[in-house]
Amino acid sequence: MDYEYLDHTADAEFIAYGATLDEAFVNAARATFALIADPGMVQPAVSREVHLTSDSLDYLLYDWIAELLYVEEVDRLVFSRFEVKIAGREGEYVLDGRAWGEKIRPEHEISLHIKAVTYHDLRVEEKNSKYEVQVLLDI
Repeated sequence: MDYEYLDHTADAEFIAYGATLDEAFVNAARATFALIADPGMVQPAVSREVHLTSDSLDYLLYDWIAELLYVEEVDRLVFSRFEVKIAGREGEYVLDGRAWGEKIRPEHEISLHIKAVTYHDLRVEEKNSKYEVQVLLDI
């Protein structure tokens, strides 16, 4: 399982999983954009690079999702494919990522408008040599 949505009364929340930290961040982006549009309908026609630094993995996750949502809102792009490489150690993390997608078209049938990622319930954890990340989105 790459991710699962959690029951939430007013917002959207999920846990994404990965064998690596990079994979967990990719799956968090996939879970986010699957809420917006069916990824099977989104062609990887254009890409956007994302370069971020942070002193914690939690904040790096927040910034990753927030940056992708910013690009979606400003450039009117929806994404279906993601790549992430995280380097660093405690207190000094760098994320180099890329997202592929296309301009929003009527065929995408946008199903949800995400206002923002939140800090509530935000977490990045390693459990049994696998990674879990949890995100709550304000909708």
